[in-house]
Amino acid sequence: MKMRFRGFLAVALLSVSILSYGVSGHAFADSHNIPPVSVSAELPSYGNGDLVNLNGSIRNYDPDSDSGKAVTIRIMSPNGSLVGIGQVIPDSDGKFSHSFIAGGALWRSAGDYIVESIFNSNVAEVAIVYTGGEPDMITCSPDQDLINGECIDKPPPPPPPQCSPDQDLINGECIDKPPPPPPPQCSPDQDLINGECIDKPPEVTCGAGTVLVDGTCVAVPPDPIDDGTERSSCLIATAAYGSELAPQVQFLREIRDNTVLSTSSGMAFMTGFNQLYYSFSPTIADMERENPMFQEAVRAFITPMISSLSIMTLADPGSEIEVLGFGLSVIMLNLGLYIAAPALVGFKVHKHFKSKRL
Repeated sequence: MKMRFRGFLAVALLSVSILSYGVSGHAFADSHNIPPVSVSAELPSYGNGDLVNLNGSIRNYDPDSDSGKAVTIRIMSPNGSLVGIGQVIPDSDGKFSHSFIAGGALWRSAGDYIVESIFNSNVAEVAIVYTGGEPDMITCSPDQDLINGECIDKPPPPPPPQCSPDQDLINGECIDKPPPPPPPQCSPDQDLINGECIDKPPEVTCGAGTVLVDGTCVAVPPDPIDDGTERSSCLIATAAYGSELAPQVQFLREIRDNTVLSTSSGMAFMTGFNQLYYSFSPTIADMERENPMFQEAVRAFITPMISSLSIMTLADPGSEIEVLGFGLSVIMLNLGLYIAAPALVGFKVHKHFKSKRL
């Protein structure tokens, strides 16, 4: 009985030993069959322009000693020529991934292409079937670029440079502005107005009793004298029209100051004329103020003369020839109006009455 029990125990121990050896051996064989480097592709075949994604792992990857080492990826054509190469750094757990575009100038024929993953002289291979053909066109938006078969946003453009106030931004560069041109040099008889040389207006010399206002000679109010009357340079005309501010009086003054006195010959004429005029004009002016009928008669008498002086406005101020020529014309016209015409009329009347007596 005791011998039977011992024999049963021995058989049980032997069976357990055999089973234990078989399981551990199988587990050891499985771990021993894992290659040092393994790699796989997502698809078995790819056309021209397709994105190939590889996934791999390194069995005994040591993060301390293997850190920084890269897995080299080589792509070999069916005839054994190299058509592509790249590198990738594994993760801390030894896994790695890599992507590339199937096709290109070196992918000349369809067939089986071998992708090799090399790490520390260990090589893993995976075969992919390249079918060739035309690549599918990928259309990206204007703000994207096509990179490795994917649309990637373009980097934003750099900001334009900030130029100083004395610079201009030209073709992305700050260029110094050209210096402003120098102002024109004007002659003494010109003024610089808005960058241009403009001739100065001619100077106007006003005579006695007037002042220059906005380019025009305007009469100055006369000073009163003892008898309450007013003294004026145009005594007879002032008394005839009742005021030195009358339009006729101002017209005479403007002709005198702006035209006649603008030339040397006109000034010489006015010097001699004033000596004769002021010898009798105060008396006639007083008579006009005392006798309204005489005032009306004088006004009617001098009106044609004042009208004839409008000829002088045709002369350019400062022109000796024009002032002298038009001045002589006015003198001749007034001699005809006040002397020749009355004499001719008197001669005709005298002749008429003489013929009646006969």
